[in-house]
Amino acid sequence: MTRPIRTGGRAARHAARAAPLPDASRPVRPGLTGGRYKPLTEADVARIHETALTALEEIGLSGAPPSGVATMTAAGAVQSDDGRLRFPRALVEDMLARAARDITLPARDPAFDLDLTGARVHYGTAGAAVSVVDAITGNYRDSTLADLHEAARLADALDNIHFLQRPMVARDMADDQTLNLNTLHACLTGTRKHVGTSFCTAATVPMCLDYLYAVAVGEEAFRARPFVLNSNCFVVPPMRFATESCEVMEACIRGGMPVLLLSAGQAGATAPATLAGAVMQAVAECLAGVVYVNSIAPGHPAVFGTWPFVSDLRTGAMSGGSGEQAVLTAACAQMGRFYGLPGGAAAGMADAKLPDMQAGWEQGMSDVMAGLAGLNMVYEAAGMHGSLMGFCPESLILGDDMIGAALRCVRGVEVTDETLALEAMRAVCLEGPGHYLGTESTLSVMQSEYVYPTLGCRISPKEWQEAGRPDLIAKARVRRAEIMAGPNIAAFAPELERSLRARFDLLV
Repeated sequence: MTRPIRTGGRAARHAARAAPLPDASRPVRPGLTGGRYKPLTEADVARIHETALTALEEIGLSGAPPSGVATMTAAGAVQSDDGRLRFPRALVEDMLARAARDITLPARDPAFDLDLTGARVHYGTAGAAVSVVDAITGNYRDSTLADLHEAARLADALDNIHFLQRPMVARDMADDQTLNLNTLHACLTGTRKHVGTSFCTAATVPMCLDYLYAVAVGEEAFRARPFVLNSNCFVVPPMRFATESCEVMEACIRGGMPVLLLSAGQAGATAPATLAGAVMQAVAECLAGVVYVNSIAPGHPAVFGTWPFVSDLRTGAMSGGSGEQAVLTAACAQMGRFYGLPGGAAAGMADAKLPDMQAGWEQGMSDVMAGLAGLNMVYEAAGMHGSLMGFCPESLILGDDMIGAALRCVRGVEVTDETLALEAMRAVCLEGPGHYLGTESTLSVMQSEYVYPTLGCRISPKEWQEAGRPDLIAKARVRRAEIMAGPNIAAFAPELERSLRARFDLLV
């Protein structure tokens, strides 16, 4: 039997595969649904919840500012003789009922909005590192505003970085107001994606809100689509409100900005050494935050930021790249899903000082587990080294490949009549060549079923030798240069930039 010769088909198929896929057909994309991995049983979740309620009722939290005390006691919290606020179970349950669910965090460009419903997973940056890591020399130096702006531009160009929370602190700023204002400008003029940031004091918030209202072309427009979130360490564990941060949070809520309720105890130091205890304390503190937020503004968008870290108990040093950290973050994701609240926690942190093999296993392990657990916002997912002390641009770029693989794990295996491929098997085995190479059933899913690394190397050792042994770090550095040499798509329109510079002391 003579097979018909296909003419022009190969070129057409290559062109089709090179063309961008519709979002629904991409093998990975923001908001894939996780939740298949559950490190806690249902009984475990219930015990953590009940113990957290007991801790709030019997131990409570100290340190709330007078405004917070007034708001929460008016809602039903009790300030005891020892000055601590205690939270009756009925109050916590009532505020959980009022809390915002199924929220969307807007971006400047609606194409990058974050749908935080259910167990939808998004990966992004964070960390507030104080140094930038040179991936070639291994040197750490103070991070600057220019470094932060570059990180924003890189994040904007990387498909698998879905949001930008400031990954480093601009240490060349003269004062708190200059730092907070220019952090916003560096991020927003570098990326169209959703941005998270922090504020040093409540006094710096009004000017920053004025800036955001100007960027949005009106306060009402910003309140309708708040494209910046306040990442707020509202507690100083164990079980103590951070007074200044709470004042910042109150100002941000009044200004219409979503908040991340971030509890960042360190197991064995500022949180119980047991993993269950660390999760329980983080849950208790974040539940107090839910009461706080909803006593001010019922239904205000807030992310349940159970963010406990792990200590190396031999030294007391943070161990963000440990297996314990990975399972801890996954357990926190499960607790957020139990409450039906949008959840955020840390993964992808490397204790390794450079993007090496240690960094690879530390980052990949925790990013995959966080996604499989259904964490809505996976913070610090790429680029962070030295236990959050350093940010590495090349590592962020390499992390884009890593997160693509993690997202493919999150997506799992779809089982349908078509994907079971019985008819393709019939054709290959009974009528065809006895293999699936080059068949339409294979070619048709090359782009929709499989993820291909941008920089990761899959060629044979022989080809690798012939190609001059291409190095990952060198390839990432070339990609970094290409992105920064290209147009800045996120830049503000010239007239908006001019008007902002006329009103604010902007240094980017």
